[in-house]
Amino acid sequence: MDSKSTSDVRERLLESAEDLIYRNGINATGMDLLVKTSGVARKSIYKYFGTKDELVAEVLKRRDERWMNWFRTEVEKAETPEARLLQIFSVLKDWFVSPGFRGCAFINTAGETGDPLDPVRQVAKEHKEKLLGFVRGICQEYGADDPDALARQFLLLIDGAITVAHVLGDFNSADNAQDIARGLLSK
Repeated sequence: MDSKSTSDVRERLLESAEDLIYRNGINATGMDLLVKTSGVARKSIYKYFGTKDELVAEVLKRRDERWMNWFRTEVEKAETPEARLLQIFSVLKDWFVSPGFRGCAFINTAGETGDPLDPVRQVAKEHKEKLLGFVRGICQEYGADDPDALARQFLLLIDGAITVAHVLGDFNSADNAQDIARGLLSK
């Protein structure tokens, strides 16, 4: 098998796995369904990824990179640090109303794992740390007295808005979080 076809098979597998896991969760995405959906033989799955956990972790790493790039790009369209901090919630609202929104893949998958050392949980933790770091950078640019504390408050607002949008179907949660954020910035 040449490297092009190896790359294609691996890519097809990762795309199928991401779609299934985001729609249905880890536990509902069995190997039989993955084989059927991706068209990749079970043997090939284990060739590229030794375990299902390794496959899920790789899927989440790719999603993290793609999601963070999208999120940064959209947030950074605002011109000032204050506007960028508030833009976070406008970007989230656009995501909430997009087709196929199913909440945060990292919160969802972390909720399916019990062990804090599980590789899936570790990728979810790394994603949230990256998100916190991105927001902290904006808080520093904004000139917050305590950028770390403000960034942690914003992370709670972000994850709270995502969870309320997903669980309750209340896409105005982004507007509500933005109102609270505006209050934090006016202190």
